[in-house]
Amino acid sequence: MSVPRLVIAAPASGSGKTTVTAGLMAAFAERGLDVSPHKVGPDYIDPGYHALAISSAASSAGRSRAGGARPGRNLDAYLCGPQRIAPLFLHGAAGCDLALVEGVMGLFDGAAGQGELASTAHVAKLLRAPVVLVVDASSQSRSVAALVHGFASWDPEVRVAGVILNKVGSDRHEVMLREALEGCGVPVFGALRRTREVRAPSRHLGLVPVAERQAEAVDSTAALAARVRESCDLDGLLALGRSAPPLSEPVWDPEEEMRRAVEAVPGAGGREGRAARPVVAVAGGAAFTFSYAEHTELLTAAGAQVVPFDPLRDERLPEGTGGLVIGGGFPEVYAPELSANEPLRAAVAKLAASGAPIAAECAGLLYLARSLDGEPMCGVLAAEAQMSERLTLGYREAVAITDTALAAAGTRVHGHEFHRTTIVPGAGAEPAWGLVHPERRTEGFAQGNVHASYLHVHWASVPGAAARFADRCVSPAG
Repeated sequence: MSVPRLVIAAPASGSGKTTVTAGLMAAFAERGLDVSPHKVGPDYIDPGYHALAISSAASSAGRSRAGGARPGRNLDAYLCGPQRIAPLFLHGAAGCDLALVEGVMGLFDGAAGQGELASTAHVAKLLRAPVVLVVDASSQSRSVAALVHGFASWDPEVRVAGVILNKVGSDRHEVMLREALEGCGVPVFGALRRTREVRAPSRHLGLVPVAERQAEAVDSTAALAARVRESCDLDGLLALGRSAPPLSEPVWDPEEEMRRAVEAVPGAGGREGRAARPVVAVAGGAAFTFSYAEHTELLTAAGAQVVPFDPLRDERLPEGTGGLVIGGGFPEVYAPELSANEPLRAAVAKLAASGAPIAAECAGLLYLARSLDGEPMCGVLAAEAQMSERLTLGYREAVAITDTALAAAGTRVHGHEFHRTTIVPGAGAEPAWGLVHPERRTEGFAQGNVHASYLHVHWASVPGAAARFADRCVSPAG
Protein backbone atom coordinates (compact mmCIF):
# COMPACT_ATOMS: atom_id res chain seq x y z
CA MET A 1 0.00 0.00 0.00
CA SER A 2 1.34 3.45 -0.91
CA VAL A 3 1.07 6.00 1.90
CA PRO A 4 2.97 9.31 1.63
CA ARG A 5 4.75 9.64 4.97
CA LEU A 6 7.43 11.47 6.93
CA VAL A 7 8.98 10.83 10.33
CA ILE A 8 9.75 14.04 12.23
CA ALA A 9 12.71 13.32 14.53
CA ALA A 10 15.37 15.25 16.48
CA PRO A 11 18.85 14.75 17.90
CA ALA A 12 17.48 15.06 21.45
CA SER A 13 14.39 15.85 23.52
CA GLY A 14 13.58 19.54 23.77
CA SER A 15 14.47 20.30 20.16
CA GLY A 16 10.90 21.24 19.26
CA LYS A 17 9.56 18.06 17.62
CA THR A 18 6.02 18.47 18.92
CA THR A 19 5.61 22.12 17.97
CA VAL A 20 7.13 21.62 14.52
CA THR A 21 5.08 18.46 13.89
CA ALA A 22 1.84 20.11 15.02
CA GLY A 23 2.63 23.14 12.86
CA LEU A 24 3.26 20.94 9.81
CA MET A 25 0.06 19.00 10.42
CA ALA A 26 -1.95 22.20 10.68
CA ALA A 27 -0.32 23.78 7.63
CA PHE A 28 -0.95 20.75 5.44
CA ALA A 29 -4.53 20.41 6.73
CA GLU A 30 -5.14 24.06 5.83
CA ARG A 31 -4.13 23.17 2.27
CA GLY A 32 -6.91 20.61 2.16
CA LEU A 33 -4.78 17.52 2.68
CA ASP A 34 -6.14 14.63 4.73
CA VAL A 35 -3.33 14.33 7.29
CA SER A 36 -2.90 11.20 9.44
CA PRO A 37 -1.22 11.89 12.83
CA HIS A 38 1.06 9.38 14.57
CA LYS A 39 3.45 9.38 17.55
CA VAL A 40 6.37 7.06 18.28
CA GLY A 41 6.31 5.74 21.84
CA PRO A 42 3.70 5.39 24.59
CA ASP A 43 2.98 9.12 25.09
CA TYR A 44 -0.71 10.06 25.21
CA ILE A 45 -0.43 13.85 25.31
CA ASP A 46 1.27 14.67 21.99
CA PRO A 47 -1.35 12.78 19.92
CA GLY A 48 -4.00 15.05 21.43
CA TYR A 49 -2.14 18.10 20.11
CA HIS A 50 -1.75 16.40 16.73
CA ALA A 51 -5.47 15.68 16.39
CA LEU A 52 -6.36 19.22 17.47
CA ALA A 53 -3.87 20.77 15.03
CA ILE A 54 -5.41 18.91 12.11
CA SER A 55 -9.08 19.32 13.03
CA SER A 56 -8.87 23.01 13.98
CA ALA A 57 -6.82 23.90 10.88
CA ALA A 58 -9.15 22.01 8.55
CA SER A 59 -12.19 23.56 10.22
CA SER A 60 -10.83 27.10 9.98
CA ALA A 61 -10.13 26.50 6.29
CA GLY A 62 -13.65 25.15 5.76
CA ARG A 63 -12.31 21.71 4.87
CA SER A 64 -13.46 19.47 7.70
CA ARG A 65 -12.96 15.79 6.87
CA ALA A 66 -16.05 13.76 6.15
CA GLY A 67 -16.55 11.21 8.91
CA GLY A 68 -14.75 13.28 11.54
CA ALA A 69 -11.15 13.98 12.46
CA ARG A 70 -8.54 11.25 12.57
CA PRO A 71 -7.41 10.40 16.12
CA GLY A 72 -3.75 10.66 17.03
CA ARG A 73 -2.28 7.15 17.09
CA ASN A 74 0.77 5.68 18.81
CA LEU A 75 3.40 3.45 17.20
CA ASP A 76 5.30 1.72 19.99
CA ALA A 77 7.46 -1.24 19.01
CA TYR A 78 7.98 -2.27 22.64
CA LEU A 79 4.31 -2.23 23.66
CA CYS A 80 2.93 -3.70 20.45
CA GLY A 81 5.88 -5.57 18.96
CA PRO A 82 7.84 -4.56 15.84
CA GLN A 83 5.70 -6.83 13.65
CA ARG A 84 2.57 -4.74 14.35
CA ILE A 85 4.01 -1.28 13.63
CA ALA A 86 3.45 -1.20 9.85
CA PRO A 87 -0.01 -2.89 10.09
CA LEU A 88 -1.15 -0.43 12.80
CA PHE A 89 0.23 2.47 10.79
CA LEU A 90 -1.56 1.33 7.63
CA HIS A 91 -4.81 0.98 9.57
CA GLY A 92 -4.60 4.48 10.99
CA ALA A 93 -3.33 6.13 7.79
CA ALA A 94 -5.69 4.41 5.35
CA GLY A 95 -6.80 6.81 2.62
CA CYS A 96 -4.76 9.78 3.85
CA ASP A 97 -2.87 12.25 1.66
CA LEU A 98 0.07 12.45 4.06
CA ALA A 99 1.00 10.70 7.31
CA LEU A 100 3.24 12.54 9.75
CA VAL A 101 4.93 10.54 12.51
CA GLU A 102 6.43 12.45 15.43
CA GLY A 103 9.42 10.73 17.00
CA VAL A 104 10.33 10.25 20.64
CA MET A 105 13.41 11.59 22.45
CA GLY A 106 16.52 11.56 20.23
CA LEU A 107 16.38 9.72 16.90
CA PHE A 108 18.30 6.64 18.11
CA ASP A 109 17.04 6.55 21.74
CA GLY A 110 14.99 3.43 22.47
CA ALA A 111 13.99 1.11 25.30
CA ALA A 112 16.70 1.12 27.97
CA GLY A 113 19.24 -1.64 27.48
CA GLN A 114 17.52 -3.03 24.36
CA GLY A 115 19.36 -1.37 21.52
CA GLU A 116 17.25 0.35 18.92
CA LEU A 117 13.97 -1.25 20.06
CA ALA A 118 11.12 1.30 20.12
CA SER A 119 13.35 4.18 19.01
CA THR A 120 12.29 6.64 16.34
CA ALA A 121 14.97 5.17 14.08
CA HIS A 122 13.55 1.67 14.61
CA VAL A 123 10.03 2.78 13.69
CA ALA A 124 11.30 4.76 10.69
CA LYS A 125 13.01 1.61 9.40
CA LEU A 126 9.89 -0.50 9.99
CA LEU A 127 7.88 2.06 8.01
CA ARG A 128 10.62 2.64 5.42
CA ALA A 129 9.90 6.34 5.88
CA PRO A 130 12.15 9.33 5.16
CA VAL A 131 13.21 11.21 8.30
CA VAL A 132 13.21 14.98 8.72
CA LEU A 133 15.49 16.07 11.56
CA VAL A 134 14.37 19.03 13.71
CA VAL A 135 17.55 20.68 14.99
CA ASP A 136 17.67 23.16 17.87
CA ALA A 137 20.08 25.66 16.32
CA SER A 138 19.90 28.20 19.13
CA SER A 139 23.48 27.67 20.37
CA GLN A 140 25.41 26.73 17.25
CA SER A 141 26.27 27.79 13.74
CA ARG A 142 28.80 25.84 11.63
CA SER A 143 28.78 22.91 14.06
CA VAL A 144 25.28 22.09 12.87
CA ALA A 145 26.84 20.42 9.81
CA ALA A 146 28.81 17.96 11.94
CA LEU A 147 25.72 17.14 13.96
CA VAL A 148 23.51 16.53 10.91
CA HIS A 149 26.23 14.57 9.11
CA GLY A 150 26.66 12.32 12.13
CA PHE A 151 22.96 11.56 12.40
CA ALA A 152 22.61 11.02 8.66
CA SER A 153 25.52 8.58 8.48
CA TRP A 154 25.16 6.70 11.78
CA ASP A 155 22.76 4.03 10.47
CA PRO A 156 22.62 3.60 6.66
CA GLU A 157 19.18 1.99 6.98
CA VAL A 158 17.74 5.22 8.39
CA ARG A 159 17.11 7.73 5.61
CA VAL A 160 17.70 11.18 7.13
CA ALA A 161 16.41 13.09 4.12
CA GLY A 162 15.97 16.63 5.40
CA VAL A 163 16.45 19.17 8.15
CA ILE A 164 14.22 21.80 9.72
CA LEU A 165 16.21 24.34 11.72
CA ASN A 166 14.40 25.44 14.87
CA LYS A 167 14.96 28.33 17.31
CA VAL A 168 16.96 30.32 14.75
CA GLY A 169 18.02 33.70 16.16
CA SER A 170 18.14 36.00 13.12
CA ASP A 171 18.43 36.23 9.35
CA ARG A 172 22.21 36.24 9.67
CA HIS A 173 22.11 33.16 11.90
CA GLU A 174 19.97 31.37 9.31
CA VAL A 175 22.43 32.22 6.51
CA MET A 176 25.32 30.81 8.55
CA LEU A 177 23.43 27.61 9.26
CA ARG A 178 22.37 27.07 5.67
CA GLU A 179 25.90 27.73 4.39
CA ALA A 180 27.32 25.18 6.84
CA LEU A 181 24.84 22.54 5.66
CA GLU A 182 25.37 23.07 1.93
CA GLY A 183 28.05 20.38 1.70
CA CYS A 184 26.29 17.94 4.02
CA GLY A 185 24.05 16.33 1.42
CA VAL A 186 20.93 16.81 3.57
CA PRO A 187 18.60 19.57 2.32
CA VAL A 188 17.13 22.21 4.59
CA PHE A 189 13.33 22.33 4.37
CA GLY A 190 12.77 25.20 6.78
CA ALA A 191 14.10 27.57 9.43
CA LEU A 192 11.86 28.69 12.28
CA ARG A 193 12.63 31.66 14.52
CA ARG A 194 12.63 31.56 18.29
CA THR A 195 9.30 32.55 19.77
CA ARG A 196 7.35 32.31 23.00
CA GLU A 197 4.04 32.65 21.21
CA VAL A 198 3.37 28.95 20.73
CA ARG A 199 4.86 27.28 23.77
CA ALA A 200 2.62 24.76 25.50
CA PRO A 201 2.64 24.82 29.32
CA SER A 202 4.09 21.84 31.18
CA ARG A 203 3.72 20.32 34.64
CA HIS A 204 4.74 17.16 36.50
CA LEU A 205 4.19 14.67 33.63
CA GLY A 206 4.99 16.88 30.65
CA LEU A 207 2.71 19.05 28.50
CA VAL A 208 -0.72 20.01 29.80
CA PRO A 209 -3.23 17.96 27.74
CA VAL A 210 -5.30 19.64 25.05
CA ALA A 211 -8.54 18.84 26.88
CA GLU A 212 -7.50 21.19 29.68
CA ARG A 213 -6.64 24.19 27.46
CA GLN A 214 -8.69 23.76 24.29
CA ALA A 215 -9.19 27.41 23.32
CA GLU A 216 -5.60 28.41 24.04
CA ALA A 217 -4.29 25.35 22.19
CA VAL A 218 -6.38 26.22 19.11
CA ASP A 219 -4.87 29.72 19.05
CA SER A 220 -1.35 28.31 19.45
CA THR A 221 -1.96 25.85 16.63
CA ALA A 222 -3.07 28.65 14.31
CA ALA A 223 0.09 30.59 15.13
CA LEU A 224 2.19 27.47 14.53
CA ALA A 225 0.59 26.85 11.16
CA ALA A 226 1.34 30.45 10.12
CA ARG A 227 5.00 30.11 11.15
CA VAL A 228 5.39 26.86 9.25
CA ARG A 229 3.71 28.24 6.12
CA GLU A 230 6.11 31.18 6.11
CA SER A 231 9.27 29.28 7.03
CA CYS A 232 9.06 25.77 5.56
CA ASP A 233 9.07 24.33 2.07
CA LEU A 234 5.75 22.49 2.24
CA ASP A 235 5.87 21.46 -1.41
CA GLY A 236 9.31 19.95 -0.94
CA LEU A 237 8.26 18.11 2.21
CA LEU A 238 5.16 16.71 0.51
CA ALA A 239 7.27 15.51 -2.41
CA LEU A 240 9.65 13.87 0.05
CA GLY A 241 6.75 12.13 1.77
CA ARG A 242 5.48 10.88 -1.55
CA SER A 243 8.88 9.35 -2.29
CA ALA A 244 8.38 6.72 0.43
CA PRO A 245 8.07 3.22 -1.07
CA PRO A 246 4.89 1.11 -0.80
CA LEU A 247 4.41 -1.04 2.31
CA SER A 248 3.57 -4.70 1.74
CA GLU A 249 2.51 -5.60 5.30
CA PRO A 250 -1.15 -6.48 5.99
CA VAL A 251 -3.41 -3.76 7.36
CA TRP A 252 -4.33 -4.20 11.03
CA ASP A 253 -8.03 -4.98 11.28
CA PRO A 254 -9.81 -4.94 14.67
CA GLU A 255 -12.57 -7.24 13.38
CA GLU A 256 -10.07 -9.85 12.25
CA GLU A 257 -8.04 -9.45 15.45
CA MET A 258 -11.19 -10.02 17.48
CA ARG A 259 -12.19 -13.07 15.46
CA ARG A 260 -8.83 -14.67 16.22
CA ALA A 261 -8.91 -13.56 19.85
CA VAL A 262 -12.39 -15.01 20.48
CA GLU A 263 -11.23 -18.34 19.11
CA ALA A 264 -8.27 -18.29 21.47
CA VAL A 265 -10.06 -17.05 24.63
CA PRO A 266 -11.50 -19.98 26.61
CA GLY A 267 -15.18 -19.48 27.28
CA ALA A 268 -15.52 -16.28 25.23
CA GLY A 269 -18.58 -16.53 23.03
CA GLY A 270 -18.06 -13.42 20.92
CA ARG A 271 -21.06 -11.50 19.59
CA GLU A 272 -23.07 -14.50 18.45
CA GLY A 273 -26.07 -15.22 20.62
CA ARG A 274 -26.11 -11.90 22.45
CA ALA A 275 -29.51 -10.30 22.84
CA ALA A 276 -27.98 -6.81 22.76
CA ARG A 277 -24.62 -5.12 22.55
CA PRO A 278 -23.23 -4.58 26.07
CA VAL A 279 -22.60 -0.96 27.02
CA VAL A 280 -19.01 -0.22 28.00
CA ALA A 281 -18.63 3.18 29.65
CA VAL A 282 -15.24 4.83 29.00
CA ALA A 283 -14.09 7.67 31.25
CA GLY A 284 -12.97 10.84 29.49
CA GLY A 285 -12.92 14.57 30.04
CA ALA A 286 -10.08 16.65 31.42
CA ALA A 287 -9.20 14.22 34.25
CA PHE A 288 -8.96 11.08 32.09
CA THR A 289 -7.36 12.01 28.76
CA PHE A 290 -5.05 9.00 28.25
CA SER A 291 -6.30 6.33 25.86
CA TYR A 292 -5.32 4.49 22.71
CA ALA A 293 -7.79 4.65 19.81
CA GLU A 294 -7.40 0.93 19.15
CA HIS A 295 -8.93 0.06 22.55
CA THR A 296 -12.29 1.48 21.54
CA GLU A 297 -12.03 -0.13 18.11
CA LEU A 298 -11.31 -3.54 19.63
CA LEU A 299 -14.18 -3.25 22.12
CA THR A 300 -16.52 -2.27 19.30
CA ALA A 301 -15.29 -5.22 17.23
CA ALA A 302 -15.95 -7.44 20.26
CA GLY A 303 -19.58 -6.39 20.10
CA ALA A 304 -19.63 -3.69 22.76
CA GLN A 305 -21.33 -0.32 22.51
CA VAL A 306 -18.69 2.13 23.73
CA VAL A 307 -20.13 5.22 25.44
CA PRO A 308 -17.87 8.00 26.77
CA PHE A 309 -18.65 9.94 29.94
CA ASP A 310 -16.92 12.62 32.02
CA PRO A 311 -16.43 11.89 35.75
CA LEU A 312 -16.01 15.62 36.38
CA ARG A 313 -19.46 16.44 34.99
CA ASP A 314 -21.69 13.38 34.75
CA GLU A 315 -23.44 12.29 37.94
CA ARG A 316 -24.36 8.87 36.62
CA LEU A 317 -22.88 6.19 34.41
CA PRO A 318 -24.28 5.82 30.88
CA GLU A 319 -27.64 4.04 30.72
CA GLY A 320 -27.24 0.26 30.81
CA THR A 321 -23.53 0.25 31.66
CA GLY A 322 -22.30 -3.33 31.83
CA GLY A 323 -18.59 -2.61 31.98
CA LEU A 324 -16.32 0.32 32.80
CA VAL A 325 -12.94 1.41 31.43
CA ILE A 326 -11.03 4.16 33.26
CA GLY A 327 -7.74 4.99 31.60
CA GLY A 328 -4.92 7.32 32.50
CA GLY A 329 -4.87 11.05 33.06
CA PHE A 330 -4.54 13.57 35.84
CA PRO A 331 -7.03 12.84 38.65
CA GLU A 332 -4.52 14.34 41.09
CA VAL A 333 -5.12 17.73 39.47
CA TYR A 334 -8.87 17.36 39.84
CA ALA A 335 -9.13 15.39 43.08
CA PRO A 336 -11.49 17.87 44.84
CA GLU A 337 -13.83 18.02 41.84
CA LEU A 338 -13.86 14.24 41.39
CA SER A 339 -14.51 13.79 45.07
CA ALA A 340 -17.36 16.31 45.02
CA ASN A 341 -19.22 14.19 42.43
CA GLU A 342 -20.57 11.84 45.10
CA PRO A 343 -23.40 10.37 42.98
CA LEU A 344 -20.98 9.10 40.34
CA ARG A 345 -18.53 7.74 42.92
CA ALA A 346 -21.40 5.79 44.46
CA ALA A 347 -22.48 4.52 41.04
CA VAL A 348 -18.97 3.25 40.29
CA ALA A 349 -18.78 1.47 43.65
CA LYS A 350 -22.19 -0.10 43.04
CA LEU A 351 -21.14 -1.28 39.58
CA ALA A 352 -18.01 -2.91 41.02
CA ALA A 353 -20.04 -4.64 43.72
CA SER A 354 -22.41 -6.01 41.07
CA GLY A 355 -19.58 -7.98 39.47
CA ALA A 356 -19.45 -5.97 36.25
CA PRO A 357 -15.93 -5.80 34.79
CA ILE A 358 -13.88 -2.68 35.44
CA ALA A 359 -10.51 -2.02 33.81
CA ALA A 360 -8.58 0.82 35.45
CA GLU A 361 -5.11 2.03 34.45
CA CYS A 362 -3.02 4.48 36.46
CA ALA A 363 -5.44 7.40 36.87
CA GLY A 364 -8.27 4.88 36.99
CA LEU A 365 -6.45 3.01 39.77
CA LEU A 366 -6.30 6.21 41.83
CA TYR A 367 -9.98 6.96 41.20
CA LEU A 368 -10.99 3.52 42.52
CA ALA A 369 -9.00 3.97 45.75
CA ARG A 370 -10.45 5.09 49.07
CA SER A 371 -8.81 8.49 48.78
CA LEU A 372 -6.46 10.60 46.67
CA ASP A 373 -4.46 13.25 48.51
CA GLY A 374 -6.99 13.01 51.33
CA GLU A 375 -10.02 13.48 49.05
CA PRO A 376 -12.54 10.60 49.12
CA MET A 377 -12.65 8.60 45.88
CA CYS A 378 -14.81 5.61 44.87
CA GLY A 379 -13.67 3.29 47.67
CA VAL A 380 -13.65 0.19 45.46
CA LEU A 381 -10.08 -0.61 46.55
CA ALA A 382 -8.84 -0.67 50.16
CA ALA A 383 -5.95 1.64 49.34
CA GLU A 384 -4.89 5.26 49.77
CA ALA A 385 -3.20 7.30 46.99
CA GLN A 386 -1.20 10.49 47.08
CA MET A 387 1.17 12.65 45.06
CA SER A 388 4.87 11.85 45.30
CA GLU A 389 8.13 13.65 44.54
CA ARG A 390 9.41 10.58 42.72
CA LEU A 391 8.73 10.03 39.02
CA THR A 392 8.10 6.39 38.11
CA LEU A 393 8.76 5.96 34.41
CA GLY A 394 9.68 3.13 32.08
CA TYR A 395 8.78 0.06 30.12
CA ARG A 396 7.78 -3.06 32.03
CA GLU A 397 7.37 -6.74 31.24
CA ALA A 398 4.66 -8.37 33.31
CA VAL A 399 2.68 -11.57 33.74
CA ALA A 400 -0.92 -11.92 34.94
CA ILE A 401 -0.90 -13.69 38.29
CA THR A 402 -4.61 -14.58 38.42
CA ASP A 403 -7.48 -14.73 35.96
CA THR A 404 -8.99 -11.26 35.52
CA ALA A 405 -11.43 -9.46 33.24
CA LEU A 406 -8.47 -8.58 31.00
CA ALA A 407 -6.12 -11.55 31.06
CA ALA A 408 -5.87 -15.22 31.89
CA ALA A 409 -3.32 -16.20 34.49
CA GLY A 410 0.08 -16.56 32.88
CA THR A 411 -0.56 -14.01 30.11
CA ARG A 412 2.63 -12.02 29.46
CA VAL A 413 2.41 -8.39 28.42
CA HIS A 414 4.63 -5.42 27.73
CA GLY A 415 3.50 -2.26 29.48
CA HIS A 416 4.54 1.21 30.54
CA GLU A 417 4.50 3.10 33.85
CA PHE A 418 4.40 6.90 34.04
CA HIS A 419 3.27 8.60 37.26
CA ARG A 420 4.21 10.80 40.21
CA THR A 421 1.82 9.20 42.65
CA THR A 422 1.96 6.28 45.03
CA ILE A 423 -0.73 3.95 46.32
CA VAL A 424 -0.61 2.03 49.62
CA PRO A 425 -0.66 -0.91 49.50
CA GLY A 426 0.94 -1.19 46.07
CA ALA A 427 -0.75 -4.51 45.41
CA GLY A 428 -3.84 -6.28 46.64
CA ALA A 429 -4.17 -9.74 48.13
CA GLU A 430 -4.63 -10.82 44.51
CA PRO A 431 -2.23 -8.63 42.49
CA ALA A 432 -3.06 -7.67 38.91
CA TRP A 433 0.47 -8.27 37.63
CA GLY A 434 3.78 -9.74 38.54
CA LEU A 435 6.45 -7.50 37.06
CA VAL A 436 9.37 -9.55 35.74
CA HIS A 437 11.52 -6.94 34.00
CA PRO A 438 13.40 -4.71 34.70
CA GLU A 439 12.47 -5.41 38.34
CA ARG A 440 10.53 -8.13 40.10
CA ARG A 441 7.52 -7.16 42.22
CA THR A 442 3.77 -7.56 42.34
CA GLU A 443 1.57 -4.67 41.33
CA GLY A 444 -2.08 -3.67 41.14
CA PHE A 445 -5.35 -5.23 42.24
CA ALA A 446 -7.37 -8.15 40.85
CA GLN A 447 -10.55 -8.00 42.88
CA GLY A 448 -13.56 -9.87 41.52
CA ASN A 449 -13.95 -8.49 38.01
CA VAL A 450 -12.01 -5.34 38.85
CA HIS A 451 -8.56 -5.07 37.26
CA ALA A 452 -6.73 -1.96 38.51
CA SER A 453 -3.06 -1.22 37.95
CA TYR A 454 -0.49 1.49 37.25
CA LEU A 455 0.56 -0.44 34.15
CA HIS A 456 -0.54 0.94 30.76
CA VAL A 457 -0.98 -1.88 28.23
CA HIS A 458 -1.74 -1.42 24.53
CA TRP A 459 -4.58 -3.83 23.78
CA ALA A 460 -3.51 -4.25 20.14
CA SER A 461 -0.74 -6.47 21.50
CA VAL A 462 -3.24 -8.55 23.52
CA PRO A 463 -6.59 -8.29 21.67
CA GLY A 464 -7.86 -11.09 23.86
CA ALA A 465 -8.20 -8.47 26.61
CA ALA A 466 -11.05 -6.78 24.74
CA ALA A 467 -12.67 -10.14 24.00
CA ARG A 468 -12.56 -11.23 27.66
CA PHE A 469 -13.77 -7.85 28.87
CA ALA A 470 -16.73 -7.65 26.47
CA ASP A 471 -17.70 -11.24 27.23
CA ARG A 472 -17.83 -10.58 30.97
CA CYS A 473 -20.07 -7.57 30.40
CA VAL A 474 -22.70 -10.03 29.19
CA SER A 475 -22.23 -12.62 31.93
CA PRO A 476 -20.41 -10.98 34.86
CA ALA A 477 -19.03 -13.28 37.53
CA GLY A 478 -20.83 -13.06 40.81
